[in-house]
Amino acid sequence: MEAYLDNSATTRCLERVTDAMVRVMRENYGNPSSLHKKGIEAEHEIKEAKAFFAENLKVSEKEIFFTSGGTESNNLALIGTAMANQRAGKHLITTAIEHPSVINAMKHLEEQGFSVTYLPVDQEGIVSLEALEGAVREETILLSVMYVNNEIGSVQPIEEIGRILREKNPKTLFHVDAIQAYGKYRIFPKRMGIDLLSVSGHKLHGPKGTGILYVNEKVKIRPILFGGEQQKGLRSGTENVPGIAGIREAAAACYENLEEKTERLYRLKERFTEGVKERLSDTVINGMPERDGAPHIVSVSFAGVRSEVLLHALEEKGIYVSAGSACSSNKPSVSQTLKAIGVKKELLGSTLRFSFSFETTEDEIAYCIQELEKLLPVLRRYVRR
Repeated sequence: MEAYLDNSATTRCLERVTDAMVRVMRENYGNPSSLHKKGIEAEHEIKEAKAFFAENLKVSEKEIFFTSGGTESNNLALIGTAMANQRAGKHLITTAIEHPSVINAMKHLEEQGFSVTYLPVDQEGIVSLEALEGAVREETILLSVMYVNNEIGSVQPIEEIGRILREKNPKTLFHVDAIQAYGKYRIFPKRMGIDLLSVSGHKLHGPKGTGILYVNEKVKIRPILFGGEQQKGLRSGTENVPGIAGIREAAAACYENLEEKTERLYRLKERFTEGVKERLSDTVINGMPERDGAPHIVSVSFAGVRSEVLLHALEEKGIYVSAGSACSSNKPSVSQTLKAIGVKKELLGSTLRFSFSFETTEDEIAYCIQELEKLLPVLRRYVRR
């Protein structure tokens, strides 16, 4: 048996997604910038996708931009707005547990002369609202916060953060990395006070190399790619029409009966965490309580076992999990998120992430717990020797 429990790293493309992409590649394959019929057919695919995302987010079609994925969306949001608004101030704010595509973009901006405040979080991974309010200054031009943390599943109080920003400094732009949240929550940027929102296709059963960036039409933003002036010049480059059709189809599938799907995910999560607590000794579940956190992510520390060792032992049983963010897992390092929430030093290198999708089954959950129960005593004895 196999159990794929690494859905926060990537999800399997749905059949309806691949069908849509194949149809576009074989039939509507023209360049959407071309003036002839084939170009118009390709452009129609883009317009349909824009209309879907605009309706889904309750925003205007002209506020939707297609990118190559979450990293580009985050980089464009942060670097593009910082450079466009630097005359108003050069102070930026983010949290200590952001994705590398935000943290490293912020580091780049620091090298360009901007100052960045990294807000602390509590042991559940929630940002301190008092610290946030105290950090906002007259020269603060941008705040970036992750909706759902990709490692521990903590869910930030986005609407409350938006309210604080509007009250403290309404000129400060609010960027939300919704890459782990979109497709799991109903998100309405204008109602929530969000100015920029990042989405990635391959986290929601869509194709890799696809993403969305919502940009409020009032936001000043500069491009970070230069070329043929596609997408109003903000994101040049021939549009990935099959990918755009794919991410649209994936998002449509996720939001069909969303509440039922989310409830099922929570039940799977509860079954998994109950199994960990009842059957696996010397373990710690990190982050928020089951129903408070995201429905699809569980972080577990296993005392006495290195995460890489346990990961590969599970892999031999056909169980696939992660030792942290997939975007940084090829470089062994201590998780800044785990350090920020105060995980004990001896557990920092003994933590795995289990992440589920709408396709995850109860049998996969049961199988994973069963194999962990067998493996942990053996691996712990081996380590002690």
